[in-house]
Amino acid sequence: MRIKTITTLAIASALTPALTWPASAHTTLVHGASVHGAFAHATPAHATSAHTVPVHATSTHTAHNHSIRYASIKSCPVKGGGARPCGDWRLVMHDGSRTTLPDAQGVAKEANGSPNRYVPAPVAVSGNGRRVAYFTEQGPLAVRTLGGGVKRLAADALPKVAQYEVTLLLSDDGARLVAVVGGDKPSGTRIFDTATGNLLGTLPPESSVLGFSGDGDELLATAEGAENVTDLVIHSDTGEELRRVTPPQVIAANVPQALAGDGRTVASLLSGSKAELVTYDSEGDQLAGRKRVKLPAGDVQMLDWTGDTQVTAHLTSDASGSTRMTIVQIDTATGTVRVRDRYTVLRDSFFFAACGG
Repeated sequence: MRIKTITTLAIASALTPALTWPASAHTTLVHGASVHGAFAHATPAHATSAHTVPVHATSTHTAHNHSIRYASIKSCPVKGGGARPCGDWRLVMHDGSRTTLPDAQGVAKEANGSPNRYVPAPVAVSGNGRRVAYFTEQGPLAVRTLGGGVKRLAADALPKVAQYEVTLLLSDDGARLVAVVGGDKPSGTRIFDTATGNLLGTLPPESSVLGFSGDGDELLATAEGAENVTDLVIHSDTGEELRRVTPPQVIAANVPQALAGDGRTVASLLSGSKAELVTYDSEGDQLAGRKRVKLPAGDVQMLDWTGDTQVTAHLTSDASGSTRMTIVQIDTATGTVRVRDRYTVLRDSFFFAACGG
């Protein structure tokens, strides 16, 4: 059996009846014997090729060739039925080559340090595909740069909780890392500078993080407002609340949502037979535009601002027992849709996290 779920950062997705795995706004979960994202563009960086993925995983966006397309952990059968994650995290590159994260934990650890063999450890890939965040085998969080070094965060950077209660999210350029700490007693969100490892700020537990703005300077979150409505809250990358609004239903009821680099414009994508890209000016509290768009088949998993007038959407679909990812760029001014990339996820994946943006 395979389960695929897309959620916001603070919401847990069930992998088995007894276990949960908190997924980021940019994460697709796949569980089971056959397969299955979240992260985007890049500058060239060196990667070691272990072997090649099937020919069907080819890139149509040559600027990405030496960046990470997605991270995947293998699925292994469990005696009596079911499956569990096993082995090292694998990084599948845009040129089709693969490498591994040898110092990364494969399965999550409980708060007492014992492994939970049924849940993968958290991982996140930056939008540009050049940085990946993960828990090391020794325990602390780390951020690895392709062709560069590894920055390990302090051992006490996060409270002592089960690692599957932590969700990681990197900004598009990988300069900022968010760690959302959930569980029975959520302790909020921590924002780190990945170059120094320093804590930049925090967000309260009631803020559910949706993602970084296009330039990484702000965070978009939701919080419960008056009369049980959902507010959008925009924070600086140091945690300061910059703006809080109650958006119109067409924005609030459709996820994913994405914040532009201007720190005010929010995009939402209505899929289906009458797909539509809706933009909302949070500062003026009014809809900024609505454009009909023609999307390829698939479920919208991610939405990111990748230019002043461009959003990029990731869509997944199932084909012959495999998961197919299609990435499109949408012109917010005209509604024009262009396919940037298509690939098929490794069939033996228990879980994968793809670069967005």
